[in-house]
Amino acid sequence: MTPIRKVIKENKSNNIPIWIMRQAGRYLPEFREIRKKNPDFIKLCLDSTISTEITLQPIRRYGFDAAIIFSDILMIPYGMGQKVEFKKDFGPQLGALNINDILKINEETFVKKLSPIYELIKNLKNNKDLNNRDIIGFVGAPWTLLVYMINKISPKNGLNNLFFKDEDLIEKILIVLDKFIKLHIKNQIKAGATVIQIFDSWAGLLSKDLERFIYKPTISLVEYVKSLNVPVVCFPRQIINYVDFCNVVNPDMISIDYNINPKYLLNKINIPIQGGLDPKVLLTNKENLKKETIKYLELFKNHPYVFNLGHGILPETNTDMVEELVNIVRSYK
Repeated sequence: MTPIRKVIKENKSNNIPIWIMRQAGRYLPEFREIRKKNPDFIKLCLDSTISTEITLQPIRRYGFDAAIIFSDILMIPYGMGQKVEFKKDFGPQLGALNINDILKINEETFVKKLSPIYELIKNLKNNKDLNNRDIIGFVGAPWTLLVYMINKISPKNGLNNLFFKDEDLIEKILIVLDKFIKLHIKNQIKAGATVIQIFDSWAGLLSKDLERFIYKPTISLVEYVKSLNVPVVCFPRQIINYVDFCNVVNPDMISIDYNINPKYLLNKINIPIQGGLDPKVLLTNKENLKKETIKYLELFKNHPYVFNLGHGILPETNTDMVEELVNIVRSYK
């Protein structure tokens, strides 16, 4: 059985698996070489040959226990017909949101636009470098996608709070998102994904209305993934209460960010836990990296655990530090 599925199924981790969020990406020199020749990020995500190579780069270099596909959560609004582009040193920028046009998008059109992502997963499924490793497919959670679709830029670059005012628009988007996120999940699993992770990157924006925007929409997705007999991991980044989230949403595993005190969660969450280490620790030195990594390994030694970061690895991270991190986790007894 693949490592992450084993932790979830057996609810224990004798050997702690390791992978890291955004492991296929900007900190790797071999990725940067590809990126120089492929400036259009969306086109890059939709080139199944190159995206397969990118996904495999960190596996070949570090031997992680899982490959997370090289893609982006914003491929869903792209598939639904909203313009999506990535601007250098700024991030994503989405085009005008025409809900009437989006409501006209049919499933066949959506699947055709995103078909290279499913081809990527099929390529991975048959690749010898992934022998006994998980293939992690993923989606953005409805709340986070809603924020991007209406705000049109990342909230870290500014947030238009007025978007909460149009109740009719919000409800229509949430309904259509549920449909197309599930379609994207189904096709990733059909292609060979062994785990699905749901990224709610902007869950921390909310201090109220969690039932409406976080719990209810995410439960719908979690139950759907479970119905397809594939484990589902949730990452509601900076949510105000991880314990409540786990009790209400009930994913197979919860991924935690680096702002939460992991000790607080230890006896309150009975499902496997993933992640937690601050990516900035990888920017320090090997002595500090070992100290901070061992802290998580010790804390969760009697709790089912998958080692990961509490957010995506930073672009300026030195590859030697990642190698050291893998060695620390691998040698931990």
